[in-house]
Amino acid sequence: MIILNGQLTMKENIIKDKSFEFALRIIKLYQYLTNEKKEFVLSKQLLRSGTSIGALIREAEQAESKADFIHKLSISLKEANESDYWVELLYKSGYIDETQYDSIISDLKEILKLLISIVKTSKEKR
Repeated sequence: MIILNGQLTMKENIIKDKSFEFALRIIKLYQYLTNEKKEFVLSKQLLRSGTSIGALIREAEQAESKADFIHKLSISLKEANESDYWVELLYKSGYIDETQYDSIISDLKEILKLLISIVKTSKEKR
């Protein structure tokens, strides 16, 4: 907890915030792909994996143990890697352009780096 402008507030959680913002971007991309490009299969896979990242991070906040925390974040990392695959596939198949790809992949790579760091650090402190 920190005090900000005289108010007691929860400490900022960067990975939680970034994964939530990423999920919102994925939802918007899904809407674009289904409405404009009439693509339903790949986009659904990305919707599932891209929104799971943040959901698993939220689950990890309430982990029952250190091992459970690591396990949930490791699954979140797997979902982020899967999302990376679907985004690349959508780009290489022409459903999204280079600008869209670069923007999304930049956010995803940042999330991947954070998750890798958190999981690695958590394992070392066992």
